[in-house]
Amino acid sequence: MAKITVMEWERVLAFHDGRFERVHGPGRHRYNPRRTTHVTVDVRPQLVQVPGQEVLTRDGVTVRVSATASWLVSDPVAYTNGASKPVQVLYAALQEGMRAKVAQLDLESLIADRAALDLDGVRAEVAPLGIEVTDFRMRDLMLPGELRRAAMDAVVARERGKAVLEEARAEAAALRSLANTARLLEEHPALLQLRTLQVAAERSTTLVIDPRRSAAE
Repeated sequence: MAKITVMEWERVLAFHDGRFERVHGPGRHRYNPRRTTHVTVDVRPQLVQVPGQEVLTRDGVTVRVSATASWLVSDPVAYTNGASKPVQVLYAALQEGMRAKVAQLDLESLIADRAALDLDGVRAEVAPLGIEVTDFRMRDLMLPGELRRAAMDAVVARERGKAVLEEARAEAAALRSLANTARLLEEHPALLQLRTLQVAAERSTTLVIDPRRSAAE
């Protein structure tokens, strides 16, 4: 008899004379090396990426979308016996789920809510293969060149508008301040003389006296 050690993150399927016999969990197990074949399955969470796909939105705009999905093997027997390449089946299901989600939304809605994709449909398709999809999210959303330029122009115009508005507010505030000052000087002429004395007291100030005005006064 031989022995096999199964790690915590593994499940080992034992086939006796080509027929499935049992699933070995973590630990050490005995087996007949002449008549037993083992298939090791990793049950740790894994990540699969769906690279950029060109997809039509509901309003007919072609966008390029990429996505990521987290998954794990929930049933090692179904995963091993259900398909020769179960990961490829998962990948195809993710593609279809992404296309189905994008096709249901117009461009504006897709940009506003692009996080979660069609997880229920993907789960239903890969569940018979012993695969559980725990998360499926859109990663990148690329717009056509014309839309990107239009979006950039809109951002630039919006920022320019903000700058012009801020400048207008500053000018209005300055005018209000000048108007208030003029009104105070008109109502209280002594304030002008007091301000003149304050400025004259500064060392860096050069005071020029108009002799004609002094004689008149």
